[in-house]
Amino acid sequence: MFALRTASLVAATLSTGLIAGVFYAYATSVMGALGRADDRTFVDVMQKINVVIINPWFMIGFMGTVGFTVLAAALHLGKDSRTTLIWIGVALLLNIIAFGVTSGLNVPLNNQLANAGDVGQIGDLAAVRSQFESSWVAWNVVRAVIHTLAFLVLMGALFVAGMQHAKASPAAAAPIQTYRQVAPQPGFGAPQQPGFHYLAQPGFPSARQ
Repeated sequence: MFALRTASLVAATLSTGLIAGVFYAYATSVMGALGRADDRTFVDVMQKINVVIINPWFMIGFMGTVGFTVLAAALHLGKDSRTTLIWIGVALLLNIIAFGVTSGLNVPLNNQLANAGDVGQIGDLAAVRSQFESSWVAWNVVRAVIHTLAFLVLMGALFVAGMQHAKASPAAAAPIQTYRQVAPQPGFGAPQQPGFHYLAQPGFPSARQ
């Protein structure tokens, strides 16, 4: 069960980190570069990006931010994982909010840009760009920040889960009897035979005479 729980939590963390990284890349490089381009280039490139990005690799990560986190939460139900579940719950809430920003704000703007038609047929490219760019860029920053926070919380959940598992699995190794070599002590009890004898003593390797 621990392995399945860990796998689901790793999947949630990885998908959230990847999507946060995609949106971070948009915010720190892609949109900055396109911001310096002319209207025709901006509209043309963004229309193409919004088509190309709908692929299985992106969608697995994007849907996984919520889906894998829900799975991790479901597998951590129970008293023994209550602390970890709290962390996962916070991350799930953050991922749902970020998912909602994308679905409810960025995607409609993408559709609006697509509905403007072929870039060669748009009469007022500047107007199409102005209705899209500033809002899309702002909401992209918001979702990037929220997904990043969710990623950090999930990293905390992984750490807490590991600590809880370690506490619940104490070492059960039996104490090891070890010996040390001592010289015989005459005058006490039965006569001692010549040679050396061995007494139990922790911290030394065992030996035989």
